[in-house]
Amino acid sequence: MMGKLKVYADRMSQPSRAVLIFCRFNGIDFEEIKVDLSKRHHLSPEFTEVNPLHKVPAILHGNFNLFESHAILVYLSSAFPGVADHWYPTDVFRRVKINSVLDWHHSNLRYGAVNYVSNTVLGPALGRPLNPEAAAEAEKVLLSSLSKLEDIWLNGDGHFLLGGFQPSIADLSLVCELTQLEVLDEKDRDRILFPYKKVLQWIEDTRTATNPHFEEVHNILYRAKKKFQQQRSRVAKTGTETNNVMERHSKM
Repeated sequence: MMGKLKVYADRMSQPSRAVLIFCRFNGIDFEEIKVDLSKRHHLSPEFTEVNPLHKVPAILHGNFNLFESHAILVYLSSAFPGVADHWYPTDVFRRVKINSVLDWHHSNLRYGAVNYVSNTVLGPALGRPLNPEAAAEAEKVLLSSLSKLEDIWLNGDGHFLLGGFQPSIADLSLVCELTQLEVLDEKDRDRILFPYKKVLQWIEDTRTATNPHFEEVHNILYRAKKKFQQQRSRVAKTGTETNNVMERHSKM
């Protein structure tokens, strides 16, 4: 017996959400241990013993610890009975195709999405300043990645990556990545995503296929989205009021 699985996660982390949704959808018995990145919990001595790289998610299964979300999803697909084959197929040809998407993801879609969101919205919450130049560079990578996602990885008969008719761990990982764009200004998000109709449909298909767990795990992101919207509204209102006052003074 390896003992109960422990998942160390921050639900504001895209890879954390993918692992949590996978566990819940597949009925894996686990304990979720919150690691609040904004409070620097990932730097604590206790978490360092689980993941010396200080990243979430990480798991502890008995005496076995593992980090990097793609490796975790592969492990969960293989180590727990009852996980459907479509998540990480036993067929070697289908399996390595999924691996190729996951490898591509890290240096393309994830790189673009993470750096764009961090440098336009989330940076200050993580102790980093916003950087418009870095955001512009990240946007180029993000748009290029969305184009490749639309034309290459979603170019098949099914609704999911690689022409699949059911989602794989790659679908879950990449969709959780793109849902992070929810925290952007709505016009900005629409500008980025709306040209990619196949991508939008695929996001919705993956969401539907993994509900109600997808929505439950993403609730924290939706709350953050509302908070950022309220902040932007206050800033816009304050700016308008300031401009009105200046205009009145200029006419005096």
